[in-house]
Amino acid sequence: MKFAFFSDIHGNLPALEIAIKESSQVDGYYILGDVVNYGPWSNECVQLIDTLPVCNKILGNHEEFFIEGKCDSQNYLAREFFNRCYPEFNSVSLIESYKRESQFENYTCIHTLENKYIFKDTNININKNYIIGHSHQQYEKYYNNYKIINPGSVGQNRHFINEINFLIYDTKHKHTDFRSSLYNVDIVINEMEKRGYPEICVDYYRNKKRR
Repeated sequence: MKFAFFSDIHGNLPALEIAIKESSQVDGYYILGDVVNYGPWSNECVQLIDTLPVCNKILGNHEEFFIEGKCDSQNYLAREFFNRCYPEFNSVSLIESYKRESQFENYTCIHTLENKYIFKDTNININKNYIIGHSHQQYEKYYNNYKIINPGSVGQNRHFINEINFLIYDTKHKHTDFRSSLYNVDIVINEMEKRGYPEICVDYYRNKKRR
């Protein structure tokens, strides 16, 4: 069986649609959190994910912000995006059903560990295997003989903003197939401008490097 792992979609519907199309032959999905905020399609992304078959949905910190109705992030830009995106969000009942964690094979699937950004060079003590998101970085890494896998970000790649990252895991061969695709990020930028996003938010996408 094959399962797709998506994380950090961040309201980017065009990127999500491509990731779904390119993983159409899988047997199920794991969504590792942060479906909402930043991009202009938080509602649409949540609703589309809700239609996916055999879909396990994990709570991210941005879902928590939207459920609580406030953003206590130390990141000023995250708060700016929240103030723009949250008033239009009407799918709270769907994200309230997301779980803190879920089990897959011998991995615990969770948004992140210790509320930290776990990068490929982060030192952390773990006592089991994890599949996580949050750091928007695609990698497979061993720590103390245990493994952490991160599929990267579908909708907000921090290195190249026009790159989609996700993972397909083959349970028969225990194989992690990291996927990357390019998309037209100007679709996102144009929609943000159309909806009157603050310039600081639009510039976040406009000024990022592209591949």
